[in-house]
Amino acid sequence: MDPTAVAISLLCATSAVVISLPPGVVIAWVLARRRFRGKVIVELLVMLPMVVPPVVTGYLLLILFSRHGWIGRPLFEWLHVRVAFTWLGATVAQALIALPLLVLTLRVAIESVDRELEQAATTMGASSLRVFLRVTLPLSWHGLAAGCVLAFARALGEFGATIIIAGNIAGRTRTLPLAIFSAYNQPGNEATATGLVLIAIALACAALIVARWLSARAIRAVTLRLRQNNSGGASKSRGSGHE
Repeated sequence: MDPTAVAISLLCATSAVVISLPPGVVIAWVLARRRFRGKVIVELLVMLPMVVPPVVTGYLLLILFSRHGWIGRPLFEWLHVRVAFTWLGATVAQALIALPLLVLTLRVAIESVDRELEQAATTMGASSLRVFLRVTLPLSWHGLAAGCVLAFARALGEFGATIIIAGNIAGRTRTLPLAIFSAYNQPGNEATATGLVLIAIALACAALIVARWLSARAIRAVTLRLRQNNSGGASKSRGSGHE
C-alpha cells in the first residue's frame, strides 16, 4: 500500500478544483448568459482538453511551465516557484483536464435559472456582478457543487498529462494512478496494485454518488421553480379574467 500516493492524489485533486473554480464559474456564466462573436471558439477551447489525448495536454503544459517555458521561466526567476516535476505541475494538469466538466455542469445550472428573476434584480438597481452573486449563483449552487465533485473525480483519475509535466517521482508527484502503474510494472507488487485499484474505485464511486445526489437536488429545485412560476402565471390569468 502507498498512503503517500493517496495523500498526494487528494491534495492535487482538491487543489485542482480550487484552481479551476474561479475561471470555470466565469466561463460558465459567459457561455450561458452572453452572446458574442467567437463564442464557438471559446466553447471549442474549453472542451478541447476532454477530446485531445491527455499526453498532448501534458506536453503543452510542459512547454509552458518548464524552467525555460513562457510561464515557468518568469515564475522561477521572479517568485522562485517551480511547476514542472512538482505536485504543482500535477495540480495544473488536473485542473485543466477537469475544467470542462465543471464548466459544462455549471453552465446547464445557470441556464436553468429564471432570467426574469435576474431582470427583476437589475430593474431594482443591482449591478451585473451583484445579480450574479445574489441571484444566479445561489439558485444554481447545486449545479456548481455537482460540477466541483465531478471535476474532483476526474482529477483523481488523471494520468497522461500528469506523468508528462510532473513525472512519476515517489513521495513527490506520484499520484494514485501513477502508483498503480508503477506497482503493476514491478514484479511481486500485484497485491499493492490491487489495493490501490480498490481505493481508486472507492473514491470514484463516492464522488459519483455525491455528484448524482447533488444533480438530483438541482433538478428538483428547477422543477419546483418551474411549478411555482406556472402557478403564479395561472393565478394572474385567473385574476385578470375576474376583472
